[in-house]
Amino acid sequence: MKKKAFIFDLDGVIVDTAKYHFLAWQKLAQQLGIEFTHEHNEQLKGVSRVRSLDIILGLGNAEASQEDKDTWLKQKNEDYLTYINNMDESEILEGVVPVLQYLRQNGQPIALGSASKNAKPILEKVNILHYFDAIVDGNDVSNAKPDPEVFLQAAQKLGMPAQGAVVFEDSVAGVQAANIANMVSVGIGDAAVLHEAQYNFKDFTEIHTTFLQNLLNN
Repeated sequence: MKKKAFIFDLDGVIVDTAKYHFLAWQKLAQQLGIEFTHEHNEQLKGVSRVRSLDIILGLGNAEASQEDKDTWLKQKNEDYLTYINNMDESEILEGVVPVLQYLRQNGQPIALGSASKNAKPILEKVNILHYFDAIVDGNDVSNAKPDPEVFLQAAQKLGMPAQGAVVFEDSVAGVQAANIANMVSVGIGDAAVLHEAQYNFKDFTEIHTTFLQNLLNN
């Protein structure tokens, strides 16, 4: 059996912290008098915090000084951290742990590749940090997806070639980043949205060991 780098995004793939980002952004938007819905939130998927704020300000045609922006970004993150401080193992999305266990049992190197700056504390909270050989998050990279920097760094940290590495992603930008890096892209979520992915699954409960074995044998 070959060894390959297996790289997981965090938000929407391993845990659903997206709902906490939404609540924190919505709270800020309301404070600024800007309507912010679940539909609007789709625009923020896989996007950096700074860019997300610009999108929200754009929704309300609002101008702001850099000083105001910095204050709001800090506030949004503090609200978000309050939410994730209460996370536990029940927040892990169904089907994720069996996949991690299978890869671990078969000696496959596993990394996290996420834009989140809170990736490590979240993995600790939900008690699965021990599955990961490497973590690359928003503190390590300067370019947001679809730039493949986060995934390339993850493969490098695992000491594995980027080509043929397997990436699990729930965002269009993440799938594009994996494809640009010549990695195998596995879309988790709506196949119509993630149609650029090489493989698509609604969630991890649909991923069986036969699929993982085929990835390892190809």
